[in-house]
Amino acid sequence: MYSKIETIINEVSNFIISEERKEILNSLVEYVQQKVNAKEEIRLNFICTHNSRRSHLSQIWAQTMAFQFNIQNVFCYSGGTEATAMFPKVAETLENQGFQIQKVSEFENPVYAVKYDENAHPIICFSKKYDDAFNPTSKFTAIMTCSSADQGCPFIAGAEKRIPIQYEDPKAFDGTDLMNEKYAERSLEIASEMHYIFSQIKK
Repeated sequence: MYSKIETIINEVSNFIISEERKEILNSLVEYVQQKVNAKEEIRLNFICTHNSRRSHLSQIWAQTMAFQFNIQNVFCYSGGTEATAMFPKVAETLENQGFQIQKVSEFENPVYAVKYDENAHPIICFSKKYDDAFNPTSKFTAIMTCSSADQGCPFIAGAEKRIPIQYEDPKAFDGTDLMNEKYAERSLEIASEMHYIFSQIKK
């Protein structure tokens, strides 16, 4: 694990998560634990409307925390109800927090390779629909990271479970003096909750 990310993980491990919020997160804890107990692969698809901000942050931090706690066979994905592009500030925020990010393509919808450890396989990030061929078609859980996607997707084909774990959109601060602060804050909030989820798993 890159040292700056380790520092961030130590920091977010001390964040206070309310009991009400833990009740929501425990639905995902239970799903992951069931898969670990059954020695099955764990596929998590984080879904938001545009697959541009919250779903990518969740995908990346979930994969990172699975590695941190040595939970094997965890495969994290993300998608949207429509494809746009991963917002550049997301990549910038994660780089500031210690990730190594390489832009693999320069298209309108760029592809990013995100690394949290020098020897781990990079996380491939680009905006796509939740049912894109890149994502799993069965034996996964759908984690709805925004209310509009939750309402707009009454049915996710192939999902074993659907769990709403919603976050406020940092997009609200785009173009303001608080933009950098709010993107970093949202990333750390998501990191703290993914830390909680994977810290609860018994191997």
